[in-house]
Amino acid sequence: MPNPSNSPTNPVTSVDLAVRGRRVITPEEERPAAIHIRAGTITAVSGFNEIPAGCAVHEAGDFIVMPGIVDTHVHINEPGRTEWEGFSSATRAAAAGGITTLVEMPLNSIPATTTAAAYREKLAAASGKLWVDVGFWGGVVPGNVSELRPLWEAGVFGFKCFLVPSGVEEFARVSEADLCLVFPELVALGAPLLAHAEVPGPIDEALKKLPQSPSRNYARSYATWLASRPCEAENEAIALLVRLAREFGARIHIVHLSSSGAVPQFVAAKQDGVHVSVETCPHYLTFAAEEIADGATEFKCAPPIRERDNREKLWAALGDGTINLIATDHSPCPPAMKLTEDGNFLRSWGGIASLQLSLPAVWTEARRRGYAVARVAEWLGHAPARLAGLDKRKGAIRVGCDADLVIWNPDAHFRVDPLQLHHRHKLTPYAGKALYGTVETTFLRGRKIFHRGDFSAAPIGQLLRRGAA
Repeated sequence: MPNPSNSPTNPVTSVDLAVRGRRVITPEEERPAAIHIRAGTITAVSGFNEIPAGCAVHEAGDFIVMPGIVDTHVHINEPGRTEWEGFSSATRAAAAGGITTLVEMPLNSIPATTTAAAYREKLAAASGKLWVDVGFWGGVVPGNVSELRPLWEAGVFGFKCFLVPSGVEEFARVSEADLCLVFPELVALGAPLLAHAEVPGPIDEALKKLPQSPSRNYARSYATWLASRPCEAENEAIALLVRLAREFGARIHIVHLSSSGAVPQFVAAKQDGVHVSVETCPHYLTFAAEEIADGATEFKCAPPIRERDNREKLWAALGDGTINLIATDHSPCPPAMKLTEDGNFLRSWGGIASLQLSLPAVWTEARRRGYAVARVAEWLGHAPARLAGLDKRKGAIRVGCDADLVIWNPDAHFRVDPLQLHHRHKLTPYAGKALYGTVETTFLRGRKIFHRGDFSAAPIGQLLRRGAA
């Protein structure tokens, strides 16, 4: 006879903590529920009033209780460029934003995570500094095919490449010939390839059309930057990657999609059974090129933020499932590198600082378009966890998952004050923007790490490795 004490409606009584609320986002539905936690793991999701005697209870009331956010596209830059960001500051910002898991990109640290030795340096640099759980992507650069298996076996979750110059010399771009060498190894490993999908040709042609010595006002115009990174660069790169994925039977993931013109390619590829997934970013879903002021280099990123109509088409592709997930591409730098006084879009560093703001940024735009909170939980939680192979442990309020939770008020609104951000540097295009959704409390494996502006006494984040995760 089955033991009724282990069923969701008759939860186990050995519980350290119960978190309950009237708006709990489970994989099946939003409902009143109590989440039972033992040793950092969810042991039951019961009815609202089914609380084991003697356990501590955290009351979420009418706030949303959602799986902790999983951000699979973050540049932390330590070691080597820790003055740009760092594990402590980035993971504190994550905790304050309801993010409980990060997967870090293999650049812009020194060394880049393109060898097993560099990966070991990364692990050492992160040790003891993590406020949330952190894993790592490895990198694909010309000539490092022999390093892919050692990196995979050491615990990276997949591999990232650039098809255009990355902006840092430690991480060179790959050609089609390089990809043809790499894909057989990735297929043998079962590893995904994440790609910055722009190719140089259309960009080179666009740059030829710009003045050889642009005036200060010309370089300060956002339209100049937008013209220099045309949609064709993305569309052609995606066509190349889809063709090679089909040829080799490889699994690919397109990061930070900006061009809505590529959407039909994804629809066709998925219908053909190509293993392709796609992400976009909060800044592409929030801002529009027509609204960016001259000299506002805090908005510069690559691919660029495009026009308003393009933004709405990205939202449509997200809504119909063609775009799978949202990740921040948090890519900060010292403010001086943004050339804010000069405002030169052609010379300033490209990257958006936004890690702490992903939930309110996405929710503000999602609610405006009529999307339910459950869709936001999928885009920011379960789908990114699935990309990294962490979905049995992260991104869902489900028995057996880590008790990673964010409790937030969807109706509260605020104006972004950069001084309240925990990123190392405060320059962000969201400064002064009115957003909906305030994070009240963040739990990591059942332990409260952030609550109404205060952090836990010490960081408890863990290093995540593929296979051990």
